Amino acid sequence: MEKNKSDNEALIVAFFDFLKLEKGLSNNTIVSYASDVKQFLKLIKSQTLLTQVNSELVNDYLAELNRQGLSAKSVYRKISSLKQLYTYLLKHKKIQKTPFQGIIMPKTGFNVPKPLSETQIGKLLNAPDQTTAIGFRDKTMIELMYSCGLRVSELINLKLMEVNLNQGTLLITGKGQKQRLIPMGEYATDFLAKYLSQFRQALLKTKQCNYVFLSNRSKNMTRQTFWHSIKKYAQQVEIYPLPSPHMLRHSFATHLLNHGADLRVVQMLLGHSSISTTQIYTLVAKEKLKEIHQKHHPRG
Repeated sequence: MEKNKSDNEALIVAFFDFLKLEKGLSNNTIVSYASDVKQFLKLIKSQTLLTQVNSELVNDYLAELNRQGLSAKSVYRKISSLKQLYTYLLKHKKIQKTPFQGIIMPKTGFNVPKPLSETQIGKLLNAPDQTTAIGFRDKTMIELMYSCGLRVSELINLKLMEVNLNQGTLLITGKGQKQRLIPMGEYATDFLAKYLSQFRQALLKTKQCNYVFLSNRSKNMTRQTFWHSIKKYAQQVEIYPLPSPHMLRHSFATHLLNHGADLRVVQMLLGHSSISTTQIYTLVAKEKLKEIHQKHHPRG
């Protein structure tokens, strides 16, 4: 039993190294994979080698997840993590076939992004107190997320060397360590330049840090800190339901399409590897156009 446990651990460590070094996945994504694999190991109680798992055990695991009352989306994610693990084992000839072959994945439905309106975005942008270092930092972060369509992780991990104020661009490292050059726009460039020249030092104090956006402890911002900031400002200007930071990215894409931007351009700006992911936003944009038509056309 102990040997099985150590053999399983060796396979998992190799798998995580593969995810990080070869696939370039972020630490947050790998932590999520680790949680899913750990839960699966708990079910098989480390008595079974991962290389000996069969479809019967997989179906037992699926049944257990359903008994726990998890949503279809959560079950789908957990099974997807394990499928990745077994695809890796198959590719590296640790197994001859995957136990997930023929397993029916749960249907997750279709999650259409919920953007903020342009009026709500305006209120949110005007909410921070721009006379303080914290307030001006928050204003600049919201401006950049909305102007550039950044992911939260891309925003908080932005480094000084990746900012080019002269060209008005950011060099963003996205999912899979893929880089893309993003134009900031005039407003975002001006606010970022002012934050860097007038407010960042007040947060940096006497310390050193290469990240653009700093907490009041002179370290790079966390996702949680930024989420609390967005929540606070949304409450302040009465935007309900309270938006998540990611809704700024949804709003960026939707508003671009509403104003006639080409879908391929939006895809490149968002850093989507597949155009099908970006096409979700066309549904939101079409709904908005339909709403405008019904509201303003005399025969709507």
